[in-house]
Amino acid sequence: MITSIIESIHEVPAAEWEHLARPAGLYLSHRWLAGEEEDPTATCAYALVRDRAGTLLAATPLYLVRDEPNDSYQPETVLPPHLRPRVIAGARRGYHNTPLTAPGLGPERRDACLALLRDAVRRFADHHGTTHWWPYLTTPAAARLAPLYPAPALHLEDDALIPLPGTGIDDYISSLPSQRRPGVRRERRDFASAALDVRRQPLADCFEDAGVLLAGHQQDHGHDRDGIDAMTALLKRQATAMGSEARVVAAYDGHRMTGFCLYYHYGTTTWIRAVAFDRSHPAPHLYFNLMYYLPVEDAYAHGTTALHAGMTAIEAKRRRGARVSALYALVDRPSAEPEPSLRRG
Repeated sequence: MITSIIESIHEVPAAEWEHLARPAGLYLSHRWLAGEEEDPTATCAYALVRDRAGTLLAATPLYLVRDEPNDSYQPETVLPPHLRPRVIAGARRGYHNTPLTAPGLGPERRDACLALLRDAVRRFADHHGTTHWWPYLTTPAAARLAPLYPAPALHLEDDALIPLPGTGIDDYISSLPSQRRPGVRRERRDFASAALDVRRQPLADCFEDAGVLLAGHQQDHGHDRDGIDAMTALLKRQATAMGSEARVVAAYDGHRMTGFCLYYHYGTTTWIRAVAFDRSHPAPHLYFNLMYYLPVEDAYAHGTTALHAGMTAIEAKRRRGARVSALYALVDRPSAEPEPSLRRG
C-alpha cells in the first residue's frame, strides 16, 4: 500500500472520496471539506492510503491550526495541560469524527490502513514541529484507533442521534415512551397556535438574518468574539460551499426572523448544524420545534432515517428519543525516533 499527502480535496474525485465518506457523515464529505479549505485559520492537507492499483482505501483530512476560534477544538480547553497538539486529524467541525476506510475492507486490511494513516499524520505533524490529535471520535472509531496510540482515549462529550422510524412524524412520536407523547404533541400544538410564518429555504437566501440570531446565541453563551460580522461571514461561506444542500427552516413574525435551524440531509441522516432564536421575541416552544420537530418533518420528506442532534442538553434529547453515545479524543506523543519521509502527492 502507498501513502501520500495532498494539499486539496479537489485532487481527489468527489465520487472516489464519497465512497469512503458517505457512511461516515457530513463533516467528512467532499463538499464540506472543500468549503473548510476557505477557512483562513488553518492550513489543510489530506493523508491518503491507496493500494498498488491506485484504489483509495483510507483517508483523513489534516489541519495545521494557526488560530482556533472554537473553544471546544482548542487543546488547552479540552485536553490535559501537558498536551498541546497543533494538527487536527479528521473533521475539524461538527463534533463527529472518524478515519475514513473503504467499505468492505476486512479487519486485518482495515487495521493496516489505519496504522499507515497514523504514520502519515504523525510525519506530517513532525514536519511542522508539533503533534496531532483526533477530536470527537465516535465510539467505534476510538476503539479502532486506540491500539495505535500511546495513551487511552479521553472522553470529551456525549452525542445524540434520534432514530426516525416509519414514514412520518406521527410514527416518530409513536416511537417515544407513552408518557412523553402527550408533551411532544402539546409542544407542537402550542407552537402552531402562535401562527408564526414557517419558511423552508436555502441558507443562501437568509444567511444575513440567520447571522444576526446566531451571533446573539453565541454571545449569550459567552463567545464574545462571535459577533454579527463573524457569524454572517461563516454562514455565507457555508452557503457558498454547500449550495442548495444547506437548508434552513425558520420562523418569522412578519418580515422579522425570530428563529432558525440550519441542517443538512446527508447519507441516511439529517444533520443539525445550528439553531438560534430571538430571546426577546418568545413563542411557545419555539426552540423545541426548531431543534426537533420541524427538521424531523423535513427529514421524513427527504427520506432520511435519523436526526443527528449532537452534543449538549443530552437529557432533553434523550427524552425526545435520542440514542446517546460517547465521543473521545486520541492524542499522539512526540515520536522517539525520526520516521522515513512521506511522499507528497
